[in-house]
Amino acid sequence: MRHAVIMAGGAGTRLWPLSRTARPKQLLKLFGGKSLLRQSYERLASMLPPESIYIITGQKHIPLIEEELPELPSENLFGEPVGRDTANAVGLAAAILHHRDPDGQMGIFTADHIINPIDDFARSVDAAYNATDAHPDALVTFGIRPTHPHTGYGYVSRGEPVSEGVYQVKKFTEKPNITEAMRYVASGKYYWNSGMFTWRLKTILNQVKTHLPNSYDGLMECACHWDTSKRHDTLNDIYPDLLKISVDFAIMERAEKVLVIDMNCQWIDVGSWTALEQVVGGDADGNVVVAKRTISLASRGNIIVSEDDHLVTTIGVNDLVIVHAPDATLICTKRDAQAIKELTGKVGDQFGDAYI
Repeated sequence: MRHAVIMAGGAGTRLWPLSRTARPKQLLKLFGGKSLLRQSYERLASMLPPESIYIITGQKHIPLIEEELPELPSENLFGEPVGRDTANAVGLAAAILHHRDPDGQMGIFTADHIINPIDDFARSVDAAYNATDAHPDALVTFGIRPTHPHTGYGYVSRGEPVSEGVYQVKKFTEKPNITEAMRYVASGKYYWNSGMFTWRLKTILNQVKTHLPNSYDGLMECACHWDTSKRHDTLNDIYPDLLKISVDFAIMERAEKVLVIDMNCQWIDVGSWTALEQVVGGDADGNVVVAKRTISLASRGNIIVSEDDHLVTTIGVNDLVIVHAPDATLICTKRDAQAIKELTGKVGDQFGDAYI
């Protein structure tokens, strides 16, 4: 059986002050009135029934996700007591699903990307599940055709073809410098690493056992008690002590057999406020506005965001990010937007959890 798991545990600190610990970015309704999580779910629901779609997230976000996706069965929501990065999120979901369906397949999908058109996405996902059928010992990742030499993404180097649109992976490269990124894009043999995968449940668990043996034992113990009254005690005893590491570093870069699917879609990583420029059209002055009430005079190239009826006005300013939340306001230049994560650290140091 085909299963699809959406990873929805990210904090989204670069979208502060709207993205908070209590309501992370995947639940913000900034894009056509739908949250990123809802959009991710609807993409998968175009090809799979609700009972085959799962969410792994922080335990404290389960009630919010139940509100956002009431059509999902409660047993399809997996809550982590603390975040231990993607290797453990993947491993926990795989271990739970393996108990329920030992011969099943598992897809891993993200909750913080905009992907269009859905039909092309669905064809790529179907091809990935088919590749997993044909190569049961392989890990399959989705590669995004790069549109420019981005230095903030990981890259996947494409090797020999296995079948139409499916290739061997030669290597993974994390966030290259601009010279390397330009070379990768010009070669036509590199993809952006999407962070999405398919594999057999048995195969990914064997990889966790090989590369993270201590985590494997703990994750299997958690899964054994998942559908019992001991679930929370077991999770709280074991999960916080697992090695915090990404699935890319822990497994994908070490696995012997990895394939990449050519996903020819528009793919936007909504990882910062400046990403809105790829999603929302600008006005006549190039201002990207996601707000009900704004007035701008002699202002160009700004990003202005507010969720409520608060009036935001500008005069004679250019290339700024202006984000209004009920209890905090962010103003910075677009070129400094990547420093928002650092800023939130200072906010936490000075004010504790009040604004985080």
